[in-house]
Amino acid sequence: MAEPGGPPRLDFPAPGRATITLARPAQLNRLHREDLRILQAHCATLAADATLRVVVLQAEGRLFCAGFNLDELGSGGSATADDPQLFERTVDALEALPVPTVARLHGGVYGGATDLALACDFRVGEAGLQLRMPAARIGLHYYPGGLQRYVSRLGLAAAKRLFLLAETVEAATLRSIGYLDAVVATDALDAEVERLAAALGDGAPLALSGMKQSLNEVASGRADAAVLAARVQCCATSSDLQEGLAAWAERRAPRFVGR
Repeated sequence: MAEPGGPPRLDFPAPGRATITLARPAQLNRLHREDLRILQAHCATLAADATLRVVVLQAEGRLFCAGFNLDELGSGGSATADDPQLFERTVDALEALPVPTVARLHGGVYGGATDLALACDFRVGEAGLQLRMPAARIGLHYYPGGLQRYVSRLGLAAAKRLFLLAETVEAATLRSIGYLDAVVATDALDAEVERLAAALGDGAPLALSGMKQSLNEVASGRADAAVLAARVQCCATSSDLQEGLAAWAERRAPRFVGR
């Protein structure tokens, strides 16, 4: 009999690299209240790690995640009766990580898991991947942060298609609407995730972090000109920029330190 698994794991497989692994394969990695709180704790740990360069979100078992555990659905349509914003704040914490994030998607992505993956900066899916957002079929009005994320990243038409029709969408369509950044054969999934993670890890940390935040703020209409200008100035006076320019001139790989 399959093991029931447990809450999401946080691992550090290499310097500057972290992985968050959904670890309830026997339950199709459905997210429990406990899982959401632990995901928030993992995000707090990662946000405080100055050596971190990239995070990969992945899952065990035959599919990525079947969404929130509906057995814990609260009264009145709240995903968590004791904390109605628990799921929303968890996804927001993942999105707010200062380093780039990559979601490794396989099998299926359903319900709230679609937003969890969308909060990552990049999503790589296998060719057989399926996605479905069934909120309309169970009478659930999705939380505002998720709706905003869908519209800002995929556009209004794609968001309406996924939310209102609640249809199952295949990998090729997910690539065409921008949900997936790459679709690869199952046996190439790990290599493509590694390629992206390595490329992100080679970037200048200050520039990557600053531009990630700025791009998300611009997309959501929250950009502040003074804040963006401060980030530009921070990079302009950084040691990393001097190192990057020197490496460019000397035709060598730069050695960034995040300062």
